[in-house]
Amino acid sequence: MRWKELVQQVRVSGQYTTDAEAERILRTVLTVLGTHTSGDVRRELVRLLPVEAAVILARQSPAVRSLTAPEFVEAVAARLGGLTPPAARWGVSSVLGVLADCAGDDLTRRITAALPRGYALLFGRAELAPAAA
Repeated sequence: MRWKELVQQVRVSGQYTTDAEAERILRTVLTVLGTHTSGDVRRELVRLLPVEAAVILARQSPAVRSLTAPEFVEAVAARLGGLTPPAARWGVSSVLGVLADCAGDDLTRRITAALPRGYALLFGRAELAPAAA
């Protein structure tokens, strides 16, 4: 896949009116995600993505602490100039859903397993909880 194709997929998924809008949210989500992924899952995701996206992910230093899913959305909103929470969540889900489709189910499961509870929904996946005894 090429960068323009990835931007187009985000544009369609997020229903953005311009490529510039889609690219802005894509770059921002990749930047924040890059601080919260590491090890094998990060390397595998980097290998699957276009060079431009891979560079954004790979350049990020690991965060001192993992953000919860709502904090992740807030971090993206802050970087984008204070989007409303619903607009930021829409953008995050649009990008992470496209990344999940690119990565496939197995890698997406491993990525979300390495993150705090709540991220699966941002990736467009169900988050199953163990049944109560």
